[in-house]
Amino acid sequence: MTSIDVKDLTKEYGTRRAVDHLTFTVRPGRVTGFLGPNGAGKSTTMRLVLGLDRPTSGTATVGGRAYATLHEPLRHVGALLDAHAAHGSRTGRDHLRVLAASNRIPPGRVDEVLELTGIASVARRRVRTYSLGMRQRLGIAAALLGDPAVVVLDEPSNGLDPEGIIWIRELLRRLAAEGRTVLVSSHLMNETASFADHLVVLGRGRLLADMPMREFIDARVQPRVRIRTSDATALKAVLTRHGHDAVEHDDGYWSVRHARVDDIGRVMSGAGVPILELSSDEGTLEQAYLDLTAAETEFATPTQET
Repeated sequence: MTSIDVKDLTKEYGTRRAVDHLTFTVRPGRVTGFLGPNGAGKSTTMRLVLGLDRPTSGTATVGGRAYATLHEPLRHVGALLDAHAAHGSRTGRDHLRVLAASNRIPPGRVDEVLELTGIASVARRRVRTYSLGMRQRLGIAAALLGDPAVVVLDEPSNGLDPEGIIWIRELLRRLAAEGRTVLVSSHLMNETASFADHLVVLGRGRLLADMPMREFIDARVQPRVRIRTSDATALKAVLTRHGHDAVEHDDGYWSVRHARVDDIGRVMSGAGVPILELSSDEGTLEQAYLDLTAAETEFATPTQET
C-alpha cells in the first residue's frame, strides 16, 4: 500500500519548533485535506515528506521509504509546492520534457499531461508569459507526469478561474477514485469541503485532528433544524412541550438546536402546525475549522464588539 507515513516528526529552526512530534498517515483511495492556520507547519511538513528538508527527529516516508531513496521519484510521487518553479525562459512543453528525460518517462507522456491540464494550446509559449492560473496548471502537469501513485499539492486552486476550480476539484476526486494517495493543502475551506474525504489539521506544529471530514464537522458544530411557519405561537408551544429549544431569527425563521428534521417534522405534523419551510441546517467545514483553530492562529485581528 502506497501511503504517506509521518511518525513522531519534529523540525526545529534554531529555537523555533515548526513541527512538533507529528504523527499521521495519508492513505490511498481518498483525498486528504491538509489544513491549519499560517505558521501551523503544513509547508514544512510537506517539504520534509518530499526530502527538501531534514527532520530534527522522526520520519516521513512514502510507501515505507524516504523520498530521497526513491529511484526516478516522479514515477512514485508527484508534487506541486511552488507554481513559479519552472524556468521562465523555457516553454511549458520543454519544462516537462526535461523532467520526463530526467526520470526516464516516455516523451509522449508530456503531450498527454498537457492535454489533461488544458494547456496544450500554450505549450510552446515561454513560461514567463503564463498567468498564475496557467503556471498552476503547468505545475499540476509536472506532478502528474510520471503517473505517480502519490500526489501532493499545495494550494492547487490558487490563481484558477471558476472553470479551473471545478476542473481541479474533479481531477482530485478522479485521482483518489483510481486508488492514488492524494494530499492537498489549502486555505480555502469551501473548496476543501468540495473535494476532501478526510482531514489532517495542524496548529503550531502539532496535530489537532485526523478524521473523516463529516465527523470533523459534526463533532464541532451543533446540528440544527431550520423551520418557518405562519403560526409562530403554535410552533413555539409545540417545541417547548417536546423539550426543544428554539430561537427566532429576524427574517422570520426559527432554528432548533440538537434536533433532526424527521423528528421536528413528525412533531409539527402531529400537532397540525402549518409548515412553510423545514430543512437541516448542517454545519460547515469553515465553522468547525474556526472553532478548532481559534487559539492556534499565528496572526489574529481583534473582533469589534457591537
